[in-house]
Amino acid sequence: MPPAASLDVSHLPDYAYDWALVDVETSGLIARRDRILSIAVLTFGPDGTQTGEYSTLLNPGCDPGPVHIHGLTAERLSGAPTFAQVAGRIGALLQDRVMVAHNAQFDYDFLAHEFARTRLPLPVAQRLCTLALNRRVDPPAADLSLASLAAHYGVPQTKAHDALDDTRVLAGIFRPSLAEAARLDVPLPLVPCPPRQDPRFAPNPPKAPCAYRNPGRLAPGGPLVQGMKIAITGETATSRAELVARSVAAGLNIMSSVSRHTSALVTDDAASGSAKARRALAEGVTVIDEHTFLELLGEVRPGTPHEVRAAGKGPATATPAAPAAEAAPSPVAASPIAPFPVPPSPAAASGSAPSPAAPSPAARSAKPFGRRRVLVLGGTHEEAAAARARVVELGGAAAINLSASVTDVVLFPGGERDRRMARIAALELPVHAHDWLGTPAPEPAGVPARDRATTDVLPRGGVVDLPALPPAGRWYASASWAQQTNCEIDVVAFVLDEDEQVSCDGDFVFYSAPESPDGAVRLLCDGPTEQTIAVDLAALPPAARRIAIAAAVDGAATFGDVGAVQITLAPGVDAPAAAQATLDAATSERTLLLAEIYRRGPLWRFRAVGQGYDHGLETLVRGYGVDVE
Repeated sequence: MPPAASLDVSHLPDYAYDWALVDVETSGLIARRDRILSIAVLTFGPDGTQTGEYSTLLNPGCDPGPVHIHGLTAERLSGAPTFAQVAGRIGALLQDRVMVAHNAQFDYDFLAHEFARTRLPLPVAQRLCTLALNRRVDPPAADLSLASLAAHYGVPQTKAHDALDDTRVLAGIFRPSLAEAARLDVPLPLVPCPPRQDPRFAPNPPKAPCAYRNPGRLAPGGPLVQGMKIAITGETATSRAELVARSVAAGLNIMSSVSRHTSALVTDDAASGSAKARRALAEGVTVIDEHTFLELLGEVRPGTPHEVRAAGKGPATATPAAPAAEAAPSPVAASPIAPFPVPPSPAAASGSAPSPAAPSPAARSAKPFGRRRVLVLGGTHEEAAAARARVVELGGAAAINLSASVTDVVLFPGGERDRRMARIAALELPVHAHDWLGTPAPEPAGVPARDRATTDVLPRGGVVDLPALPPAGRWYASASWAQQTNCEIDVVAFVLDEDEQVSCDGDFVFYSAPESPDGAVRLLCDGPTEQTIAVDLAALPPAARRIAIAAAVDGAATFGDVGAVQITLAPGVDAPAAAQATLDAATSERTLLLAEIYRRGPLWRFRAVGQGYDHGLETLVRGYGVDVE
C-alpha cells in the first residue's frame, strides 16, 4: 500500500522547501554536445501546493536525434524559440528553489550547458534526485523508473517522454516519496551545485585516445615510438597547439602532467623549476629540448596498437594476461572480535584463496535469511562488520541505512542510543540482540517476496561475470554510506590500460573532472551519501582494460569512523541492482578501493574489492600515473 500523498511536511524543516520540478527532452545523452528540445518546469511550495507551470518546445539548431523516442521532429521544432530566448523565464522559475528531477544530474547538466552557452548564470544552488530519494526509501517497486514508481504510487502516466506529462508524473511520485522519507526519518539527498559558469560546462571537444601502447621511456639518443607519453613545459618557439597537433598526428600520447610512466619531457629550460621539470627529475624521465624533439618527430617508429574491438562486438576476443584484479585481495584489518561462531570456508581450509563467486539468487533464497535485509546498530566497528558478514553468509543483505526494505535490526551495546531507534520503534521492526545471528532462524512468514530479490549479494572479493552488453552498454556502480557529520566522502574512478596506468590525466574521473575525455566514464553525484560511476563499455577506448573505483575520506576521519560502504552494480540508472556488496573491513584507512570492472578474455567482470589504504587519495592517484599539483 503506497504511503499517503497528503502528508503536509511544511512543518518539518528538514523536508520543507520551495521546489522546482524539471524535465527535459534532448537530442542525445551528452550534455556538452547535445541540446534541449523541450522543457517543463512546475513549482511547488513547502506544503505541496503548486505555484507555477511552464513548458515549451525549443529550436536546438541541430538534428533532433532519436525522434522515435521523443517524437520531436525538426519540422515541429522549427518555429519554436531558442533556449537563449526563454532562459530568463526558466531562470526565474528556478531561482531560490531546489531543483527536482528524475535522474537529476542529467537534467542539471543539460541546463548548465545551455545556460553557459547563453552566458547567463543558472540560479540553482541545490538539486534533489527522485531516483536517489527512492533508493533511500527503497519502495517495493519493480525498479526505480518513472513508470514503475508511478505504478507503485498510483500516478497516471499518459504520454511518456513528453516533458510536461513527465513533470506532472514526477510531481505525483515526489509527494509520496517525500512523505515516506519523512515517515522513515530519511535525510533528503540534497546536492549542492557548483557555480554555473564553471569552466567544465563550456563546450570542450574530447581528446582522441592514443591508438598505441606506451613503449616506455625515450632512451637518450634513441627514436620516438608511437604510443610514447610526452609532456611539454615552458615557453616554446613553436606554438603549443602546433606541437601537440603534430605529436598526436605522429601517434604520440600528449600528457598534461609528468609521472613515472612519462616517456619524455620536452622543455628548453630544464632548470626552470616548474612542477613538470621537478617531477621529471625526481622520476628519472628523459628530458629533451624542443629542437631535438622536432627532429625526432620527423621519424617516429611504429608502435604496438592496442587490441581493437570489432564494432558492436564488445571486448576483443583475444585473451590478455590475467589482470591484477584476478589476484586475491590483500587483507584489510582482520576483525579481532567475532560475536558468534563463523565456520571457515572450504577455500580457507585448503589454503587457497580464489575470488569468490556470487551465490545464485536461488541458493540465497534457500538460506535462512534469503529475504531479510538487516540493519546493524551499535558495537565496535569490528563487531558490526562481522555481524554484517554473517548476515550475508546466511543469505540476507546488510543494510547501512534505515529504509522501507529493512526487515530486522541487530543491536550491539550503544546501538540503543542511535537516533534511528525511535523511528525503528514506531515502525515496529523486530529488534534482536547480536547473539541472534549465531543461531539462524527461519524467515518470518510475513516477509514479502520483493521484485528486486534477484540481486547477487557478493562477499568482499566476490566476482560476477557481466552478461552481454546491456542497452547502450552502460553499467552504474553506486557507492552509498551512512550520513556523516564530520567528513565528506569522494568517489573517484580510473580508466586503466594494460600497464595499470591511465592513458591520460583525463582518465582520472573525480568531482572537478566528472567525465573521461571520451565520455565513457562519468561521476554522478546523487547526494551526500551516494555517488555513482557510470561506465559505457561500448564507448571505452581500446586501451581500457580496467576501471578502478575508489572512495576517499575528505578530512581527518577514517573508514572506521564512516562505517560500512555499500557498492551496487546495475545495468541502468533506474534498473534493479544486478550485484551488491557491503564493504566494511577498513578501520584506520582513509582511502578504499571499492570495486573494479575489468576485462577477462572476451568478458567483462565486476569485482567487489574492499581494499583499504592508510594514505590519502593523492598517493593512490600517483600510483595510477596521474600527477597531482
